[in-house]
Order: sequence, then C-alpha cells, then structure tokens
Amino acid sequence: MAADHLVVEDLHFSYGRTPVLRGVSLAVKPRTVTTLMGANACGKTTLLLLMTKHLRPDAGRVLLDGRDIAGIQLKDFARRAAVVHQSGAAPDDLPVRALVAYGRIPHAAPLRGRTRADEARIDWAMEATGVADIAGQALGTLSGGQRQRAFLAMALAQDTKLLFLDEPTTFLDVRHQVETLRLVRRLGAAHGLTIVMVLHDINQALMYSDEVIGLKDGRVLTQGPPAAVIDRDVIFALYGIHLEVRTQGDRMWVLPV
Repeated sequence: MAADHLVVEDLHFSYGRTPVLRGVSLAVKPRTVTTLMGANACGKTTLLLLMTKHLRPDAGRVLLDGRDIAGIQLKDFARRAAVVHQSGAAPDDLPVRALVAYGRIPHAAPLRGRTRADEARIDWAMEATGVADIAGQALGTLSGGQRQRAFLAMALAQDTKLLFLDEPTTFLDVRHQVETLRLVRRLGAAHGLTIVMVLHDINQALMYSDEVIGLKDGRVLTQGPPAAVIDRDVIFALYGIHLEVRTQGDRMWVLPV
C-alpha cells in the first residue's frame, strides 16, 4: 500500500465568533513523522481535528491523495487513516485484545465475523507495540504507558499508512513519554507510515520529528526539518519566550530555564 499524500489548502475555522485557524496551508511529506507545535491556543489540536474529519472547516479543504476528505465516507476514511486521541476512551474492564480488535471494524463486511486475516493483523499489532503478553488484561489494570501502547496497537490494526496522534505523551511520566515516542518512530520507519502528531514539549518535537510545523495565532509560521527552521528567534515567535537553542551533531534541543 502506497503512503498517502496529505495536503491542507487555505483552511479557516472559528469557534463561534472566535477565529482559530486563519488560512492554513501545508503539505505533509509521506513516510515522515511531522509534529504540530506552538503555544497553547495556537490551533494545533483544531487543525488535527480538521485533518481527521472530526470538524468541518469554514473554508478551505483537506486533501488525501487529491480527494477532499469532506467527500470521503467515514468508514472509507478509517481505512486510510487511524487516529489515537489524547485520552482514549474505553471501558476499564475491556481486555487489551478486544480493544485492539476494534481496529478491524472499518474492514468488516456486513454479517461477517473476523477472518483469519483480521486475527493475524490483531496479533501483529500487539506484537509490534509490545502488548501481546498483556492481551487478556483489562484496560483498568494497565499503567499509562501500557494503555497508550494498547491504543497504538488498535490504530495499527486498522492497517493504514496514515497515523494521527493527539498529544500521545500526555499524562505519562518521562520514561513512558520517551518509550512511546521511540516506539512511534520505530513503527513509522519500519512500516513506511506517515505520522502526524501534536506535541506540547518543544524538545520532544525537535528530537522525534522529521519535520515540524510551527503554528502561531492560527497560521503556519514555519515548516521544515527542525535543524533547518528552528532557532532562538523562531522559538520566541512561537512561544513568546527567549530560550537558548543548542545543537550537537544531528541532535537539537532548547534549554527551558
């Protein structure tokens, strides 16, 4: 399956009379990890919701392989793109494997149970995310990191090449934040995924992204590889604070003090 090409054209969106996005245009490179970054209320999550059909734009469009996603049926879209939300909702007594199996719903035919291919994909997704050994455990018994991996496994079970992650490290301690982002990068590289995620942590965005898109007041301020587009002035423009930006080889970080 080829990687999907995602383009946003002149997107506008308001909540009531409050403008949130003001003419956003961008293109996501296939088979990369692209992170939306910027200060609170800059429009990151709203843009992600528009790109995943959870909101409709006031103007502009989101194109997936040249098609406006507004004209793609939700089930068809779910065969092309998977979404992991900031805090996945599911009953605490639901076993991990049952959660992961939900990822096969977009591929199900009417009146047909899961096939051997479905079961194989579920097994693969759990192995890939490291939750196969807790397949029978209830979600309510899991740590935050285990729970996040289970929802990632559900997304992988959808068998898409486009994966959206809304703040995947929220509510996790630093160890599980790093483990989750390392897993995201490994999965993307190993399986040719196009990954778009929202992150609040600047250093995580710089460390784990092939490209970053910096939003300011509902507009794209900058886009490109972190080392090419991020410096002290850009950080100030995005966040309104002067922070030192350091580099060593291909590593880049800010000093948040």
